This record gives sequence, structure tokens and C-alpha cells, in this order.
Amino acid sequence: MIDLNRIQMFAQVVEQGSFTRAANALGLTKATVSRKVAELEADAGVQLLHRTTRALKLTEAGADYFHRVNRILTDLKNAEDQLSARQQTIKGHLKIVCPIEMGQLYFGRIFAQFLALYPDITIEAELTNRQVDVIAEGIDLLFQITAETDDRLQTYALINTPKILMASPDYLDRFGEPTTPEQLRQHQCIRISSPHIDGNWMLFNGKEWVTIEPESRLETNNITLMREAAIEGLGIAAIPLVIAHNALEEGELVTVLNDFPMKQSLVTMSMPQRVYLPRRYRVFIEFLYQALFNNWQDKVLDVPDFIERPEFDSN
Repeated sequence: MIDLNRIQMFAQVVEQGSFTRAANALGLTKATVSRKVAELEADAGVQLLHRTTRALKLTEAGADYFHRVNRILTDLKNAEDQLSARQQTIKGHLKIVCPIEMGQLYFGRIFAQFLALYPDITIEAELTNRQVDVIAEGIDLLFQITAETDDRLQTYALINTPKILMASPDYLDRFGEPTTPEQLRQHQCIRISSPHIDGNWMLFNGKEWVTIEPESRLETNNITLMREAAIEGLGIAAIPLVIAHNALEEGELVTVLNDFPMKQSLVTMSMPQRVYLPRRYRVFIEFLYQALFNNWQDKVLDVPDFIERPEFDSN
């Protein structure tokens, strides 16, 4: 007879990346989980996991087995959810990490509106630009402005947002407006400074990408600070459109070198690879995508299978 408990324990070990974290997630002892996975391997007659003192890795057979049982367990969980959806209260806790600027501008309202709909869900939100380890830190959802990926995570590309050179009207009145990328070297600039972000500017001149290393009197790892300094007339800054939209609308900033586009920034959402998606995840992601569709329409990139992409009028 198939022992689903052993299969679920094996799947949790793969998801969590360790026997200890799997045991904690399941409310069991590490010894119990380890023994059950060993029994599963013994009955199958094949090694599923490479065990070392520092890490766990799936064997080739283990990876194939996990892929297959993952789909089965997902179907079982979805069937269970559908069977009892009307009787269940969606509850639980979500630990979410996102960039400071994105959190300040967008997620406050999204969190408030979502929690008003789901009073039995709680959210712990950390706004940071540091590099985080989703698995080790027990993070449920990570939002980033990056194209980097992690094989341990399920990652969705949400939107591309242009990064645009801009300055205040006052600065341009005093120092003039550059007409070529090379002229940027003669201007005061505000530069991003981060271990994970290249502070150089790349602009396309119609034939090739031109790299400019801006001369700056101010370097910062915070895009909001950079935007505010630009509004005060300190210099030219390269700011993602999602961060500068309101300042541009109000005329506090104006774009420069519009004929020389910069590389776009990618906003992503990542979560641990899971056997099944807990309902609190699902309803939050559905709510988030509705907000994305409302604001970005057909510019939304990756969409999870359980979310239906709406039709948008192209006119």
C-alpha cells in the first residue's frame, strides 16, 4: 500500500531544503522524518537524496520522483480545497519581502485592501534592498527588481519597467539639457550604489548600447532618496518609471535624452517551490494580479496557471 505520509515528508524535505525545516513545518521530529524518507528509499530500492553535512541534493531518480509526486499531491490538495472551500475560512500568515521603494509606493494600499477582504490572514512585510535567502529565512513571497533567478524558487516575471533619465526643470534651466549620451559626462548626476545593481548607465543610440559612468556628487542605495534629490535640482538621475511616475505627472521632474532608451528593469515575484500552493498564497496572488491587470493591462508578463488573463482592448 502506498504511504502518502512518507511521500509528503519527502516532498517537504525537498521544499524546505533540510530535514530540520521539514520536521518543523510538519510538526514532527527530525528523526521521524529522516526515518520515513529512508524507508521510502528502501522500499523503492533507489537513493532519492544525496545527504551531506552542509546540504541536501536530489539524485536524478529523486528529481524525477519529486516531479511526479508533486503533481499528484497538488491534485489531491486542490481536490480537498474545492471539496471544503465553502466551509473553510482562509487564514494563515504571509511573510513578504519587497524593495523599499516598491513597498512604500504600492504595497501599503494593496496589503490594506487585501486584509480587509481576508480578516483571518496576517502579513509580515519587510521592506529592504538587501539580498535575502527565501528558504533559509522562511519567506513566503519575495518581490525584486532583478532578472536573476534561483533554481530553488518558483519565479514569475511581473512587469518590465523602463528606467529613464530625468532631472528637475530648475536643474536644466541652470545647466542646460544634454543632447547626446556623451554629454552626460559634463553634468552633475545622482548614482545608485548597491552591490547588486550596476551604477553605470546603458543607453541605446540606435546602433549599439553606450555605457556611461556618471560623475556623481551623491551616491545612494535608495531610489526614493535619489528621486527626491533630483526633484530638488541636484542633478540627472536614472529612475524606474514606477518610482518616478507621480513626479513626472506633476512636472517636478522631466525626462531627458528621450531618443536614447535605457535598459528596462524587471519586477519579479518568487516563492519556494511547493508541493501545493496554500490557499492564503493563492488568494493573495490572485488579488495582486488583479491590481497588476488594472494598472498594466497587457504589459503583465508571466501569469500563474490558476489565474485567467483578461482580454484587453487593443484600440
